[in-house]
Amino acid sequence: MTQDTNALLTSLIEGYNFPGESLELGVALIDGKPEPTAPIRLPLKMLNRHGLVAGATGTGKTVTLHLMAEQLSKAGVPVFLADIKGDLSGLVQAGEGSEKLTARLAEMGKEFSPRANPVEFLSLGEGAHGTPVRASVDAFGPILLARVLELNETQEECLQLIFHYADSNKLPLDDLNDVKAVISFLVSDEGAEALKGIGGVTAATASVILRGITIMQSQGLDQFFGQPEFDTADFLQVRDGSGVINVLELPSVNQQPMLFSTFLMWLLADLFEDLPEAGDLDKPKLVFFLDEAHLLFKDATKAFTDAIINTVRLIRSKGVGLFFITQSPTDLPDEVLGQLGNRIQHAVRVFTAKDQSALKQIIKTFPANGVDLQEALTQAGVGEAVITVLSENGAPTPVAWTKMSSPGSNIGPASPEVLEENMKASPLAARYGTAVDRESAREMLEAKTAEASAPAPAEAPQQEAPAEAQRSEAPRERQAPAQPNPMMDMAMDAASMIGRELLRGMFGNRKRRRRW
Repeated sequence: MTQDTNALLTSLIEGYNFPGESLELGVALIDGKPEPTAPIRLPLKMLNRHGLVAGATGTGKTVTLHLMAEQLSKAGVPVFLADIKGDLSGLVQAGEGSEKLTARLAEMGKEFSPRANPVEFLSLGEGAHGTPVRASVDAFGPILLARVLELNETQEECLQLIFHYADSNKLPLDDLNDVKAVISFLVSDEGAEALKGIGGVTAATASVILRGITIMQSQGLDQFFGQPEFDTADFLQVRDGSGVINVLELPSVNQQPMLFSTFLMWLLADLFEDLPEAGDLDKPKLVFFLDEAHLLFKDATKAFTDAIINTVRLIRSKGVGLFFITQSPTDLPDEVLGQLGNRIQHAVRVFTAKDQSALKQIIKTFPANGVDLQEALTQAGVGEAVITVLSENGAPTPVAWTKMSSPGSNIGPASPEVLEENMKASPLAARYGTAVDRESAREMLEAKTAEASAPAPAEAPQQEAPAEAQRSEAPRERQAPAQPNPMMDMAMDAASMIGRELLRGMFGNRKRRRRW
């Protein structure tokens, strides 16, 4: 080794030598060879400082997620991740060693250790091997629904007023039919006064929103809304000392990317609103991986983008670590990227001038320590990554060109038999498996309309009481009407307003008011 290489190796050994519990990501590559004396770790304590896993298609991001999820589970930390390609179900099944894998790990000073993990399989809609995850439209909220409907800012504000009307009139919005019923009522002759009362909603804008919802239903996207509503507290399960890995199946994300990415954000927002403050913990309560993160910001309104930025900034105090998964860090706004202290960057493919410009921007986000980042980022092989994380004192570690380790569970889909057995044993399947259609806004408004159109019953003629009965009646003492109290009225109005505000969070999603 040259003097520079020795200095780099020493800095990596010292920089990643954490006293606390850590994830073992791999070992440093020195002069192209794995160096077992320089393990690359990520402190559990710093996972709530958030992170990024990026890289071109086919460079190993999925296996990195697999590796991290398995080690988090082993450390007793629950995990949430989305399975877009169907490759992550193997987490539930112990892997099998091979000659190639044994040789790869031997180079790194490691041995293969098979492991099966506790996994809950979830599905948006009716998945073959997943418990359905549903949200009531009411809980989903107007900002996220506006995002799915691709409304502009003015239309989004109108949708918020429509939700406010439903809130104020105690009309539960369980599914899209409930929203349609409320809008249809407001644009009808009967609801004209109510429409004026909430202000700022024109019949034309209401019709645009109504049309967008109808299109969603025609595409079969209404199956994600309804009852029973999924409680994100169920993500925080630990079984026999191992954190449960919650794998959400997203079988047709390419067909409806906006809906799926927004649904992931709802899950995160629901956690944020309901979890208590936790401060800095020795290890997080949950690590949440947000895949296809670039879709969150595509054509997003300012209100939606601001809500994401605030959630990322504040959720670390709830004990939740958040990792964005995307092809390039440049897909994310600077306000989000600046809060991601742990970076795992797989290879960058440079085919165009735009790719070259992106590479320069990526290089600027890494600290300089002697690693040729231009070479490392473009020449890293499959299963290799350029890594820097936050040490336990909050300082960035030296950049390490890393050969990533391998998980002990099966890489790729689990067998159908294992999936079937796991689904039968799931405690969540019995709770959420069957959809429920309870009385909500649509039924309540239909009943109101029917009542208003029904003929009034004929009044029976009143008969005068006999004079003797009138005389025998004792005189009744009248109570004086209560004196108006303007201060009390103002206090009650203020309390009512605060109560309504507390029901919704940054995304307009409904809070559960859970007692922890």
